[in-house]
Amino acid sequence: MTEQTTKISVVIITKNEERNIERCLQSISWVDEIVVVDSGSSDRTIEICEKYNCIIVKSAWLGFGRTKKLAVDSATNNWIFSIDSDEEVTEELKRKIQEVLRNPKFNGYRIKRKSFYLERLIKHCGWNTDFPLRLFNRKYGNFNNKEVHESVQIGENVLTIKEHLFHYTYPTIEIHLEKMNRYSTIQAKEMYNSGKSYSVLLSVLFGINKFINMYIFRLGILDGKEGLILCSITSFGVYLKYIKLWKLNNK
Repeated sequence: MTEQTTKISVVIITKNEERNIERCLQSISWVDEIVVVDSGSSDRTIEICEKYNCIIVKSAWLGFGRTKKLAVDSATNNWIFSIDSDEEVTEELKRKIQEVLRNPKFNGYRIKRKSFYLERLIKHCGWNTDFPLRLFNRKYGNFNNKEVHESVQIGENVLTIKEHLFHYTYPTIEIHLEKMNRYSTIQAKEMYNSGKSYSVLLSVLFGINKFINMYIFRLGILDGKEGLILCSITSFGVYLKYIKLWKLNNK
């Protein structure tokens, strides 16, 4: 195997991530290259990235899928590890990735992610089955063009590794509510453009169903007060998505 095939580029997209980015960059300081696509940060994000010798690409916001694809296309190496600014590579995951790249047998690797909400580790709510595909050879796949909830599209030659990636999601309720409002608007527009339509009653029922699924069937009740808040706001976000779609269909 040539030296080039074992090298790895980490790709990150940013905008005003000074609160998170240094923790993330410290955890990936061992990689060969870090590519950051920044969409107009006005805080210290770029300054912090420069301290870690990141390759910085400035771009208008293209949506999550296209912006991450730009980051991949801007990388030098074929092996890509995509990480978000609010994530952190554990020491165990670092060693596993290094082991994998000594002799990669798959085109892509899903990684077990542990997420924190309001600074508490969430063990249920459906978040315990989170295995995003983050490590991949770009010769065989790349991100899709979805504006939100983007993912890497690749063939079936994929392995799941269980070493952990830490995800520090919403440190405050306000940040969660803001994101739910923003995402629900984008998703409603996507559904509207696809010709979908639902009633007000179904919008309410979809939200209730989401809460029951997360809090009862996926045992969010065991995650304490944080689990209750998480399930409540997430289900409200589902309701918002469908009620905004109803509004678009009834201008």
